[in-house]
Amino acid sequence: MREILHIQAGQCGNQIGGKFWEVVCDEHGIDALGNYAGTSRVQLERVNVYYNEASGGRYVPRAVLMDLEPGTMDSLRTGPYGKIFRPDNFVFGQNGAGNNWAKGHYTEGAELIDSVLDVVRKEAENCDCLQGFQICHSLGGGTGSGMGTLLISKIREEYPDRMMLTFSVFPSPKVSDTVVEPYNATLSVHQLVENADECMVLDNEALYDICFRTLKLTNPSFGDLNHLISTTMSGVTCCLRFPGQLNSDLRKLAVNLIPFPRLHFFMVGFAPLTSRGSQQYRALTIPELTQQMWDAKNMMCAADPRHGRYLTASAMFRGKMSTKEVDEQMINVQNKNSSYFVEWIPNNVKSSVCDIPPTGLSMSSTFVGNSTSIQEMFRRVSEQFTVMFRRKAFLHWYTGKGWMRWSSRRRRAI
Repeated sequence: MREILHIQAGQCGNQIGGKFWEVVCDEHGIDALGNYAGTSRVQLERVNVYYNEASGGRYVPRAVLMDLEPGTMDSLRTGPYGKIFRPDNFVFGQNGAGNNWAKGHYTEGAELIDSVLDVVRKEAENCDCLQGFQICHSLGGGTGSGMGTLLISKIREEYPDRMMLTFSVFPSPKVSDTVVEPYNATLSVHQLVENADECMVLDNEALYDICFRTLKLTNPSFGDLNHLISTTMSGVTCCLRFPGQLNSDLRKLAVNLIPFPRLHFFMVGFAPLTSRGSQQYRALTIPELTQQMWDAKNMMCAADPRHGRYLTASAMFRGKMSTKEVDEQMINVQNKNSSYFVEWIPNNVKSSVCDIPPTGLSMSSTFVGNSTSIQEMFRRVSEQFTVMFRRKAFLHWYTGKGWMRWSSRRRRAI
């Protein structure tokens, strides 16, 4: 079985990751203690992609949880699924990164990185055929951005031929936690461009908009946002976890979506997203899912795909459905909106079908698109960076941490 090793870094990464494991456990019929309580044989057929089997028939997530302070770990441990994770796989420091990329990358993070790599090595050696790594982190704080990217580059050195998939939460203009987010994000993007194979771009602002506009939640919590992210993550990985009519894995996804190596930042979406009140008024059909999936309001990244063109896209459908109808719908979308697709990559929409729908739905679809409009997001972060960097605002927190070697290169680029 092609295994995936999951790593979550920092407060945001651990909260997203915790929610992801809740969704995946639910889909595979695994309870909060790791025991199988499902009803279908299919649930266990490929369970080894994400789980190790322990003695007594328990299933243990193949996950490494790291942070530079113990707070998030403690809340995960005491949460509903805290007992399912292997205790040795919690790696944390005491000082925190203080929202500083340089502390996460060069000082505090560098001290902890060897302990994390030991756990990663141990998990990787237990695999029969490791497919790759998936990392959850945010780029606005210190640990997820600084130590997260340090870990990515170290893993890249040690496992150069394995896939590296990241779920990265980018800072957004309206939902900002810290002033220095543009610095942390700019430094992280440089690392992600070089060392990641696939990067799923998530954005708090876009997630808030989906909750307000589509789900009609007046006061969305971080739990609601994390649930949206976790459904998308489970959709992206469903073809690896369940047998389907068309099998898609991390490498197939990359080969079909990335025309040039540095252009590996994807916009993601999920359908159906319907407010509770209007669920009973809608029929779940493939045309309906397709229409919502390609809708600009459905993208989990604050960039409008109508302002650019799709290089490639992938649609992953779940549920009992005809592949012929799926292919027809995809061709339909391309024919009707041909101006939004580059003409020099023919047949640039890949579709895959997985028989098993998510819990509580009869069918669903996950969208992954490689669109030129994502430059809006990079431009926004770069402009925010430049405004502060021109005045050298907050820079003293980063200098002296080994950061200036790189910032001079960045300055010349700007």
